[in-house]
Amino acid sequence: MADPPGCCRRCATCLLCLYSCQWITTKKEKRKGLRTTKCDCSWFLFLFCVFLFTLLWLYLVIIILNDFHNFNEFIFKQRKLWLDWSLVLLIATGMLITYSAVLLVLALCLQLCGQPLKLHWLHKTLLILTALVVAAAFTGLGIKWAEEWRSARVSLQATGPFLHIGIVGGMTLLAWPLASFIYHTRNTGLKVFLLLVYCAVMIALYLAPLGITSPCIMEENQLPPKPALVGHRGAPMLAPENTLMSLHKAVDCDVQVFETDVMVSADGVPFLMHDEELTRTTNVQALFPERATQNSTAFNWTDLQQLDAGSWFLERRPFPTVQSLSASDRYQVTKQRIPSLEQALEAAKQSNISIMFDLRPENHSDYQSFINATLEVILQSGIPLQQVLWLPDGFREQVKQQAPGVQQVYGRKRLQNEKEPLLHVNLPYQDISSEEIRQYRQDNISVNLYVVNQPWLFSVLWCSGVSSVTTNACQVLKEMKQPIWLLPSSTYLMIWIVVDCASFLAILWAFLLLK
Repeated sequence: MADPPGCCRRCATCLLCLYSCQWITTKKEKRKGLRTTKCDCSWFLFLFCVFLFTLLWLYLVIIILNDFHNFNEFIFKQRKLWLDWSLVLLIATGMLITYSAVLLVLALCLQLCGQPLKLHWLHKTLLILTALVVAAAFTGLGIKWAEEWRSARVSLQATGPFLHIGIVGGMTLLAWPLASFIYHTRNTGLKVFLLLVYCAVMIALYLAPLGITSPCIMEENQLPPKPALVGHRGAPMLAPENTLMSLHKAVDCDVQVFETDVMVSADGVPFLMHDEELTRTTNVQALFPERATQNSTAFNWTDLQQLDAGSWFLERRPFPTVQSLSASDRYQVTKQRIPSLEQALEAAKQSNISIMFDLRPENHSDYQSFINATLEVILQSGIPLQQVLWLPDGFREQVKQQAPGVQQVYGRKRLQNEKEPLLHVNLPYQDISSEEIRQYRQDNISVNLYVVNQPWLFSVLWCSGVSSVTTNACQVLKEMKQPIWLLPSSTYLMIWIVVDCASFLAILWAFLLLK
């Protein structure tokens, strides 16, 4: 078998060695009569599908990084083990995509060099394992974290135009090995089938922009105001969550609202705490080992004040930003204690920011007494009531009567026959569309979405016109002066035409050159 022009014998032999795990020279190849069989073609198709499957998983992994801190917290509650699992997931996914991509590139190069695609049995086994691992990952995600599929749909609003360009580019490059294969194979039926499939895919890609929508395809003068920032438990990337230090760091990030969680101690003192147990964010295991698994509300305020609410932040490093803390910040972290709601309200009043909170746990038998204790602290604090944003649904009417100035925030969409119009809603970012956000904005309903950490997601919601977002990464979103990308529709149309025309000409050139 003569080497095609531009493909030296040594290169072809090396490629065949890596792909087939056999060092076969051209003369030996002639003696053995090696050819690419239908079985070999099937394995190449399987390789191509595994690569696409793994690439799709990589895309999803990048998307769910926005919410991965929730997964880390979930694992800690189940196993009492803290680890940044996002790093593990990225490394594992990177290894799988690299392996399948290298094999695919080797196969395409072998096809261009006119060499047989004899995939070694070890590669076949690893490819099957790769497909099974990725399939298990998709299945697990669908069972345990189904809302991330909605996150993927939101992400397409940010990445759709660029994914289209990338896929068109990839399919255009695929024309070269495809043309080489078609001109070398003798199976007419296979030739026709591959050409029809390829042409159908390319036509669909060329017309895909007709169905691509993104709120960031707009004129610059139509861009809504930048969403206000709500600090999720303060600034948890810069300080231990739900502490006064976290509140002050959030103020430095120009947040307008401090979002937190309130519980009430056994002796009736409201305090800041998210988890029902104290093990994740305090040293309760060291001070009260026999009571560590008790509900936070089972401790009295005297016991709670003894707990260290900061050192865990340096030990477990819940975010990579912990490593960059200054020496003074690290010292301040070790001095943090669980703050009472009274202390948080005073700090919010002095900083002139609002405070929004949930009251936990909602299913507690003394929940009404929790409401009463919380309202008493708010009314005695002297904070302007319009700076208090009330999230709990339980006993809401009682709250309206006792503290009518408090802003009521609802964790649901408005109903068709709403007796009292909603003024503020607080929703997961996956639960509302761009069209609904624009409609709420027109009706003067403030929409806050949570939890938004990645700039790409913040950009999409900014373009959609959301009022505010709850974030862990206030220090990142604060620096954004405009969305990551903003394209006028005329510019996008021009890019679409240029990309499609360039792709068509490149494909035509590939088939004519290799004929």
